Amino acid sequence: MSNLFMRHTEAGSREAVSSRIIMHVDLDAFFAAVEEREHPEYRGRPVVVGADPKEGRGRGVVSTCNYEARRFGIRSAMPISRAWRLCKDAIFLPVNHELYQKVSSSIIMILRSYADKLEQVGIDEAFLDVSKRAKDFTGAGELAKAIKRKIAEKERLTCSVGIGPNKLVAKIASDYHKPDGLTIVEEKDVKAFLAPLPVEKLWGVGRKTKVRLNAMGICTIGDLASYHNAKLRDEFGAFGVEFHRMAHGIDNSEVVEEWTPKSFSREHTFEEDTGDQNLIYTTADRLFEEVERDVERNGFTFQTLTVKIRYEDFETHTRSRTLQSPAAKPNALKEVLHELVSPFLESGRKVRLVGVSASSLSMKAGQKTLI
Repeated sequence: MSNLFMRHTEAGSREAVSSRIIMHVDLDAFFAAVEEREHPEYRGRPVVVGADPKEGRGRGVVSTCNYEARRFGIRSAMPISRAWRLCKDAIFLPVNHELYQKVSSSIIMILRSYADKLEQVGIDEAFLDVSKRAKDFTGAGELAKAIKRKIAEKERLTCSVGIGPNKLVAKIASDYHKPDGLTIVEEKDVKAFLAPLPVEKLWGVGRKTKVRLNAMGICTIGDLASYHNAKLRDEFGAFGVEFHRMAHGIDNSEVVEEWTPKSFSREHTFEEDTGDQNLIYTTADRLFEEVERDVERNGFTFQTLTVKIRYEDFETHTRSRTLQSPAAKPNALKEVLHELVSPFLESGRKVRLVGVSASSLSMKAGQKTLI
């Protein structure tokens, strides 16, 4: 593997030791990389994982794709039909959750052996607190190289690693050089590292917020850091203050060893946009039953039920209901589900996707938090 290494420091600056050393490990194009490992004949070709495009008529979205596919403009969450039009010669594969979860579990075990604390934040990424394992950032860099070697040897996959004084900086650093990158940002270099980056690299700055910030003349993180704090508060409320803090590289959140999911959800994309209300209700019922099983199997109860509807023009809406108490009877919950679905169907617009999620989770008595 290339083991690309970058230390972001200012010329002539002295070595410094941070009170915290946080690492973010991000597996490169994970689903697609696992498929290439299982099928060496795919290597060097565009690989798209998500759904069958059905010659441009497929209804799903891209889950992930490899870097060869990205050169054609294909991206995660893109409609599979559009991905097919961008590269008809790509290899399109269904999502193999069981395989990816097995590989992920193996890699998490590797990461745990190198961490003081580990917080898994997805199937393909995790934060590691290595403050006690590494005496300084140089030592953390050597630790990251060992992790990368171990993952390459055992799972034949690559990952990109970011190291910083907090989770925010480590996360941004892991994306700085991809694939197979290693970027270290010491505490004294945080502002210089962040300043030239696009403002959307910060947590919580999505497409709409980016547009609003750009309209204010804020295009980079440095622009945001130098902007008047009071004006940001006026424009964005408490979020504006938080954006300003993040632009200065401030993040005091801890690496949480035990991970509890925030929600369980399932979605279904119809083969053809449909106005068949019976089909939509039946699909929502099936998704709810699957979500309910996921909640039960993992030892939780829930209080908030949410329905997502995506119309044929990709316009997407959600409706939620928070119950007075968890563990309501299934029949009563389905009545709530139908009440959430019903307003979406009144317009007669055709529906492309239905989603159901359960949140406001509580652990059942005697259950342990998921890890």
